[in-house]
Amino acid sequence: MIRRQTTVRILLADDDEDDCMLAREALAESRLLSELYVVRDGEELLDYLYHRGKYANPKSSPRPGLILLDLNMPKKDGREALKEIKNDPKLKQIPVIVLTTSKAEEDIYHTYDLGANSFIIKPMDFESLVEVMRTIGKYWFEIVELPL
Repeated sequence: MIRRQTTVRILLADDDEDDCMLAREALAESRLLSELYVVRDGEELLDYLYHRGKYANPKSSPRPGLILLDLNMPKKDGREALKEIKNDPKLKQIPVIVLTTSKAEEDIYHTYDLGANSFIIKPMDFESLVEVMRTIGKYWFEIVELPL
C-alpha cells in the first residue's frame, strides 16, 4: 500500500487538557503526518468550522480532514455539535470519530444515528492510545478516499 505524503489536518474537540496533551503525544508517536488543532467545547468547534470569532481568518482554521470529538464538553456537548455538523451540506463530508470515555450503549447508538463515522472508547493507557491513533491514520488516511 502506498502511503500518502500529504499532511492530515485533525481537529480535536475535547475539554480535558490532559487528554489533549496525550492525544498530541500519541499522534506524534504514531508517526502520522498530521497537524493537530484543538478546541475545548462544541461552541468553539462550530466557531472553528464556520470561521467565527477568533477563527474568522480561514488561515487560522483550515478545514480538517478528520474531527476527533469528545461527547461530554461544556457549553455545547459533542452530540449537539455532531448533529449540527452532519446537518450542514458543507461540513457533513468531514469524518467525525467520537473519542470518548463513555461506554453507554445509548451514546453509541445515538451518535451513529447523528452521523458519526466511528465510536471509540478512549483507551486507559498511552500505548493503547498510540495504537488507536495508528489505526485511525492507517484507515482514514491510507485506505479510504476522502473528499478534499
